[in-house]
Amino acid sequence: MPAFRYEAVDAQGASHKGVVNADSARAARGDLRAQQLVPVLVEQIANQSGTEAKKSRALFGESLSTVELALFTRQLSSLLEAGLPLEQAFSALLEQAERDYIRDLIASIRSEVLSGSALSDALKQHQHDFADIYCALVASGEQIGQLSRVLSRLADYLERRNALVQKVKLAFTYPAIVTVVAFAIVIFLLTYVVPQIVSVFANTKQKLPILTVIMLAISDFVRAYGWIVALVVVGIVFACRRALQNPQIKMRWHTWLLDAPMYGKFERSLNTARFSSTLSITTGSGVPILKALQTSRETLSNVAMRAQVEDATNSVREGVGLARALSAHKHFPPMLIHMIRAGEVTGELPAMLERASSAQEQDLERRALTIAGLLEPLLILAMGVVVLLIVLAVLMPIIEINQLVR
Repeated sequence: MPAFRYEAVDAQGASHKGVVNADSARAARGDLRAQQLVPVLVEQIANQSGTEAKKSRALFGESLSTVELALFTRQLSSLLEAGLPLEQAFSALLEQAERDYIRDLIASIRSEVLSGSALSDALKQHQHDFADIYCALVASGEQIGQLSRVLSRLADYLERRNALVQKVKLAFTYPAIVTVVAFAIVIFLLTYVVPQIVSVFANTKQKLPILTVIMLAISDFVRAYGWIVALVVVGIVFACRRALQNPQIKMRWHTWLLDAPMYGKFERSLNTARFSSTLSITTGSGVPILKALQTSRETLSNVAMRAQVEDATNSVREGVGLARALSAHKHFPPMLIHMIRAGEVTGELPAMLERASSAQEQDLERRALTIAGLLEPLLILAMGVVVLLIVLAVLMPIIEINQLVR
């Protein structure tokens, strides 16, 4: 049954907006009149799927944020656990939706469910907002008859992932701000302050100190060719992004990142946390281990570790244990391997994976805070040294003039 977005007024002249399900626009207007509402606008909500919809979203920036996705999952899980049928649960979500895009999305899903589609199939029509792993977990919940429990676990997973991402972002926010401010201050000093002050001494034909001469040369270069340098930097970034589209180059780069000094452990912890948490929720939701490994592999951002998981999947398919298959690759931490081995022995693999995931998330948070803690004093020290050199370049001619006057 199609869904229609409407705007209507009641007998007192108050405006009402919402979504109504009806066989046609005419039937939707009839339903509104039956509710003592005068329809002003009634338009059908199109099925937001396919290439055209993706282009439209890219143009207008409409999408479901990770926070909204977690909230949607948590609310739907709570309503289903309370015993509401799926149709009534979506009706309740529709009333609580605050953004028009979310309201249209829920109405479209509800319309497809009312027409007889399974929830997982309805969600697959909106792949821009619901990833394949999300749809696969919902499908497994429908198959085992535990949709509310699976949605609850999925909500826990999304909320934990959002919290982790937020902590990592906050850890690097201050160093990023310091870097931007430092560059802005240095560029301002070089392009405006230094030429204005030092030009006074240059006109006296006094021999300037070597540091002042160097600073003037840098200042002249920045003012004359700074825009060219900026274009070169943008070009290098663009060229690197294009180069990383080559699978072989991307593989070598991601392999190097895993062993990079200081950052390598952070990269491994980030991907291991994603892999173990996804594998935990998929296996705990009844997804077969091979399908769970394939799904978990897609959440990895590092293609080198993704290839290692693919090799491990092939080994598991041949009858090798998961712990033994992963231990053949050095980038998975021993703690994760031991947890998986214990889970295979005790038959509690999802629980052990969840513990391993929590440990990896704590390790990732600790490493992020450590890197950010090291960057902050280094950036402040570097900025202080640069500003000190600029100040010395300005003060040294003044000091020499004072000595001549004496």
